[in-house]
Amino acid sequence: MDIIDRLKQCLEPASLIYGDSLREHPACVFLIPKAIIRPQSTTELSKALAVCHELGQVVVSRGGGSGLVGGCVSTSEDVLLSLERMNQIEEIDALSRTATVQAGVVLQSLQEAVAEQDLFFPLDLGARGSATIGGNLATNAGGNRVIRYGMSRDMVLGLEVVLADGRVISSMNSVIKNNTGYDLKHLFVGSEGTLGVITRAVLRLQPAPISENTAMVAVSDFASLTALLGQADKLLGGGMSAFEVMWQNYYEAVCQEGKRHRYPFTEQYPFYVLIESLGADQETDKQRFASALEVLFEQGLIADAVLAKSQNEAEALWAIRDDVEALMEIFPYFVFDVSVPLKHMESYVAEVHKGVQEAWPDDSCCITFGHLGDGNLHFVIRAAGLYEEVRSQVNDIVYLPLRSRSGVVSAEHGIGLEKRSYLDISRSAIEIELMKTIKSNFDPKNILNPGKIFEL
Repeated sequence: MDIIDRLKQCLEPASLIYGDSLREHPACVFLIPKAIIRPQSTTELSKALAVCHELGQVVVSRGGGSGLVGGCVSTSEDVLLSLERMNQIEEIDALSRTATVQAGVVLQSLQEAVAEQDLFFPLDLGARGSATIGGNLATNAGGNRVIRYGMSRDMVLGLEVVLADGRVISSMNSVIKNNTGYDLKHLFVGSEGTLGVITRAVLRLQPAPISENTAMVAVSDFASLTALLGQADKLLGGGMSAFEVMWQNYYEAVCQEGKRHRYPFTEQYPFYVLIESLGADQETDKQRFASALEVLFEQGLIADAVLAKSQNEAEALWAIRDDVEALMEIFPYFVFDVSVPLKHMESYVAEVHKGVQEAWPDDSCCITFGHLGDGNLHFVIRAAGLYEEVRSQVNDIVYLPLRSRSGVVSAEHGIGLEKRSYLDISRSAIEIELMKTIKSNFDPKNILNPGKIFEL
């Protein structure tokens, strides 16, 4: 009996897609897997994975499909797993400030649901409308507010996980302090679906901010940029929730004439920073924010500023930073996500830009932006030549200079397939060997997302 017949025995009809029906599923645009499992409960998933484990069937997990490193790439021989039907917000506990959710819940849906109860889930990223909580946790997503609230890892209290052989770990802890031995949830957060499948989570919420102040400021040089980061955070009393930096080429690409956004400034500058502060008193915080900008002007750290006077104006400024889709006109391009210590960032960016320009002097660009408050940079690079032929050279230009600067090849996107051969830049041989040992113990038959992060 083959895998399809066995899965049909343990799953409801709506929980299994195979044959001609596969072509109707959005996950099958580029490649059609052997089947798609869409369980509606942890019990169903447990039964399905037990069968796949018994038969040695590879299972590739897929969240919202917004990943950029090939973490959910499958072949025609794989079974694809989607938790799209496990999409319930089971409980919002306003007293304990927690939310219990299934892994298929879309991030924006959770944000909106908790906001109705004057609560706040601070994880935020451009793909909020499609990215799922399970995918966010599996990749330890970061986003726009890491500088204040941390990564996904810092927002999860408990998890339910189905292991490769179908066993269920139900550790739905809902308290902040729990020092009862190894905290196993942290093995699964950031594991990219290679150790188990996250099915449910208890997430930590925050009180909804009462005030929100936003400004875009122009900065004349990199030294002022790094000084601005420290001074702005100090002047805002720890209330700064975002410090998003756009190099001039990103700003120009998004705001140039005919695009969806108008220029906030009349002059051009090397850097533009979106600063956001969240607080508890609109009048007091508004005055503090305005006063901070005045001090930063006096200190010579900012050359110009646009202060949002309404929610609509704030959203318009954020739209400039979030509109990566505006870069589609230079497609095909390569997207990068790295971290580097601030003291090395200026020289690193200069080396990458120089490497791209020297390699393809007549047809290339290196657009730069990022969450500078936590050392995270993004590059969008266009290089002349066929995509697959230049990929390795572009990767080397971006990743190899990180080794001497204690940089990280993946800040928030994960490793997947794309960065696997560069993992040793950021992880020692002993660390990688320990990762492989953990993988072998949790998934001895190597059926969960095999080949992602590293090869066994």
